[in-house]
Amino acid sequence: MASDRIPLTPRGVRLLREELKRLREVERPKNVQDIEEARAHGDLRENAEFAAAKERQAFIEGRSREIDSILAQSEVIDPAKMTGTRVVFGATVRLTDVESGDETTYTIVGDHEADIKFQRIAISAPLARALIGRDQGDTVTLRNAKGTREYQIMAVRFEPQN
Repeated sequence: MASDRIPLTPRGVRLLREELKRLREVERPKNVQDIEEARAHGDLRENAEFAAAKERQAFIEGRSREIDSILAQSEVIDPAKMTGTRVVFGATVRLTDVESGDETTYTIVGDHEADIKFQRIAISAPLARALIGRDQGDTVTLRNAKGTREYQIMAVRFEPQN
């Protein structure tokens, strides 16, 4: 993968396209209407609704351009088409904390699709960086502000992202 490419799973691409569609087909038209309504209230210099609507417009346009750029630079990597026991982008990894015995599972995804609530960690996250290139059965050490943690890689799977 070239350094200028942004890795995304098919799920990540789908979510970005859905967000872009919502911004362009729902948010933008509503914002145009909000600006028109605020304009109708008169003096724009002291019109808080107009200022808020213009600020929202800037956000919508900026986020739309950002998503366009991400999609244009993306390299789609489908974990469902991968196999093996080595941790790479798209892998779902089951870990055991060596000290506590606690188990957790994470899927390594692109920076723009990470969501810790759903155990999706960004490829740039320290834990993901420590795991990449390691094999099932390996132990990895993660050092952070809270100290040192050791994890054993119990399983590596590649599955479709929904």
